[in-house]
Amino acid sequence: MEELGRQGGLVLSADGLMPEGGEAQLWVVRELRTGWTIRSGWMNSQDETAFVEFLQPIADWGVPIAAVMSDKQHALLLAVASVFSGVPHGFCQFHYLDNAAEPIAAADEQMKIELRQRVRAEIGGLIRHKQAEKPVIPVVTGLLPSPVPAISTPTVPLKPETSAEQERESIVQDLLARVRYLLTLKGRPPFRMAGIEMFARLHEVVECVRELVDHFPEARLLKLLDGLQTALTANHSAYDELSQAAQWLADLADTLDPDGKPARSAEQVRAAWTDCLARIETQGQNSPRLQQFSAKICKVSKSYAPGLFHAYDIPNLPRTNNDRESEFRRLRQRLLSTTGQVGATKRLLLRGGAWELIPGLPSLAETTAAISHVQHDQFLQERQRVRIHRAPFRLHTRSVQQSKRQLKKLVQRWKTLPASRDP
Repeated sequence: MEELGRQGGLVLSADGLMPEGGEAQLWVVRELRTGWTIRSGWMNSQDETAFVEFLQPIADWGVPIAAVMSDKQHALLLAVASVFSGVPHGFCQFHYLDNAAEPIAAADEQMKIELRQRVRAEIGGLIRHKQAEKPVIPVVTGLLPSPVPAISTPTVPLKPETSAEQERESIVQDLLARVRYLLTLKGRPPFRMAGIEMFARLHEVVECVRELVDHFPEARLLKLLDGLQTALTANHSAYDELSQAAQWLADLADTLDPDGKPARSAEQVRAAWTDCLARIETQGQNSPRLQQFSAKICKVSKSYAPGLFHAYDIPNLPRTNNDRESEFRRLRQRLLSTTGQVGATKRLLLRGGAWELIPGLPSLAETTAAISHVQHDQFLQERQRVRIHRAPFRLHTRSVQQSKRQLKKLVQRWKTLPASRDP
C-alpha cells in the first residue's frame, strides 16, 4: 500500500450500507485499484464530527491520497475537505443522474400505475388467469420427482380445422400471457423506467394483434386490441413527455461516458455537458411538466458540478462507486438466499423452479463428469420437466429485440392458418 502511495497516491472510495430498523450504519473505505478495505466500522451517527473521527486515522497513516470518490453526502463532504484538505473529491455520476431523475421516476411510476389500472379495467376479465377446479402442482422434481407426462399421439389424426383451432388458442394465450407479464414490470431509475417500457411494449402487442385480426378477426383479440388502444390513448401525452425527459438523462450519461470517444480533459467534458444542459433547459419550455423536469436536472447538475469531472484528469479515478456498492448488493442477495425473504430469490425460484436450489459445480469439466453418471433416460426426463416448467415464461422478456422476434413469430404462425372474413 505504501508503494501505491509513492506511485501517485491512494484512490479511496467511501460508502455506507443503508441501515435497517434504526441500527448503526456500516461504512467502508476501500482503495479502488486494489479493492482492499482500508477502514470499516458501524457508525451510530453520520455527522461531520463522526466522519472526521472515522477518516482521520487514514490521514494520520501518512500515505499520499490522490483522490476520494463517494456519494454527495453533505456531512461527508465537509469531513473529507477537513481531513484530506486539497485532495480532489469526485462524486458518483450514477448517483448524480439518479437524483436528477427523481421527479421523472416518480411521474413514470404514476403513469405505470394508471396504465395498469386502465388495462385491467378494459380487459381484466380477458387476461385474468382462470382458476383451476382443483389445485394442481404442474412440475415436481428432486429425489422423488413426479413422472414426466407422456406425450400422447392420437390414433386418429386431427382434422385440419381442429388443429388450426388449437394453434389459434395457443397464440391467443401467448399474447394474453405477454400482457399479464408487462403489467408486472418494475423500474430501476435513472435508465430503466417501467412506465415508459410498459407503454412501449404494450404498443408492440397492439401492432402485433392488429396484424392478426386483419388476417383472422378472433373475438378475444378484437377485445384485446380495443382495450389496449383505449388504455394507451389515455396515457399517450404522459408517455411523450416522459420519453423526452428520459432521453435527456440518456444524453447526459452519454456526454459523461468516455467509451467510444477520443480522450478528453475535464474541461472538455464540462463544456460538452454544459451545452447538453443548455439544450435541456430550452426543450423544457415546451410544457409545464417538462419545465419541472428540466429545472430539477439543472438544479442537481449545478450541485454536483464540483465533483463530476475529476475522473477525466486523475488516472484510475472511476466515474462511479457502484462497483463497490455491488458488494453490498451481493450481501443482501446472500441474506435473501439464507433467510428465505421475498424478492429476487423468490422470482428466481418461480422462473427457474427448484433447480435453482441445487448447488452447481464450479467448472464445466466437473459438471460434464457428474452428468455422465446419470442414466440417459433420467436425464431426458429431467430436461423435459425443466422445459415444461419454463414454457409459460417464454414470453417473459424485457429484451426489445427478443420480444419483437417472438411477436413476429406469432404473426407468422397465425398467417399460416386459414383466414376468415367473418368477425
